[in-house]
Amino acid sequence: MNTHHDSQPGRRTFLKTTAAASAPLLAGRVVRGQEAAQDTSEVRIGIVGAGGRGTGALNDSLTINDNVKVVAVADLTEQKGQRLRDILGRKHEGKVAIDDTAIHTGLDGYQKVLEDPNVDLVIFATPPGFRPRHIAEAVEAGKHVFAEKPTCVDPAGYRICLAAHEEAEKRGTAIVTGTQYRRQINYIEAVKQIRDGAIGDIISATSRYCSTGIWFKNRQEDMSDTEYQIFNWMHYVWLSGDQIAEQAVHNIDAMNWVMGGAPESAYGSGGRFTRPETSEMWDSMSIDYVYPGNRTLSFMCRQIPGSTGDNSNTIYGTEGIAHIGAMSQGSKITDRDGKEIWPKKGRISDAYKQEHKDLVDSIRAGQPIVELKQTADSSLTAVLGRVAAYTGRRVTWEFLTEQSQLDLYPEALDWTAPRPESQHAVPGQTKLV
Repeated sequence: MNTHHDSQPGRRTFLKTTAAASAPLLAGRVVRGQEAAQDTSEVRIGIVGAGGRGTGALNDSLTINDNVKVVAVADLTEQKGQRLRDILGRKHEGKVAIDDTAIHTGLDGYQKVLEDPNVDLVIFATPPGFRPRHIAEAVEAGKHVFAEKPTCVDPAGYRICLAAHEEAEKRGTAIVTGTQYRRQINYIEAVKQIRDGAIGDIISATSRYCSTGIWFKNRQEDMSDTEYQIFNWMHYVWLSGDQIAEQAVHNIDAMNWVMGGAPESAYGSGGRFTRPETSEMWDSMSIDYVYPGNRTLSFMCRQIPGSTGDNSNTIYGTEGIAHIGAMSQGSKITDRDGKEIWPKKGRISDAYKQEHKDLVDSIRAGQPIVELKQTADSSLTAVLGRVAAYTGRRVTWEFLTEQSQLDLYPEALDWTAPRPESQHAVPGQTKLV
């Protein structure tokens, strides 16, 4: 399988280029042919993960889509499920119909959502470490999926994602992921300009996701190790993948898009200066990625309070330079002397909603989008950089995809069980697995 040549079409062409093995199952209602183009059947949504990210994603879907309704929710606590129902019920009258019996709790709550015959589409917004297995089970259950990024935090999860992607294509079920820049107009148009030769041949690029601190939650009385780690999930690598995977994957995904696929190798460094003692996270990484054609990406991510932030992507070509600003900064292309020759604005809030509209539109059109592989590739690119930095070794894509046995997910996940003492990586000591 060639992992170095993926591309994501714009809004105008995705329906023409998305392949599906059969028409999608919409809670048992099969939509085919010309009928599919006119279909306006209600799409019923279940959500797994009722925190801020899940509530935001669901709000975007309910805002931009007509004739959709959320009918089930799962979270570790009933309180969060009830709060999501109350908040969105007030905001989206007629689009929230979650019965008390459809609020599920516990580590297995997601399974109740997947078993619900009233659910057509499931939104996954749990800690990333759960994502591969949740997606795979959703595909097996015949559900359409929206999955937040990243979609994996290790090679084992990556392989699960690849298998789930293939199975979704066979079943005709959609998988759209939370890589909103792929649907942000200034990103789409900037990549098109680069593809059309506006900057000549790509020589190299820089990408930065540098910010200040991130939240940390203190352990509450009587919490088990497992409960606390999930409660404070950002700081445990099996759950978040560290900053480079959990947060900075947005910029890595954009650069994979620009470069046409995943890199061949990574070499990098980083460390810890400000993290709490019990956190496994580093707070800075600098990675050199080498892409096919000997094109190098200098990538940096950082979360250090009081430091200067930078969230941007710059692509250097033989004839010009493309600047793609993160969030709503817009894009521009300059010549080699710095003269602006092309600008484009774009709003991230529009892109957040567009990914949900594209998902529902593709279901109704009978041409379900399945984009899990490209996001898994980008997620594993982040893991590639993390592994290179953690071990102090140059690591290849081939090794990570074909030889690595790294699997961070617990063999037996028990809410009340102890977990091994947390340890942060030390280059030269941390082994390449």
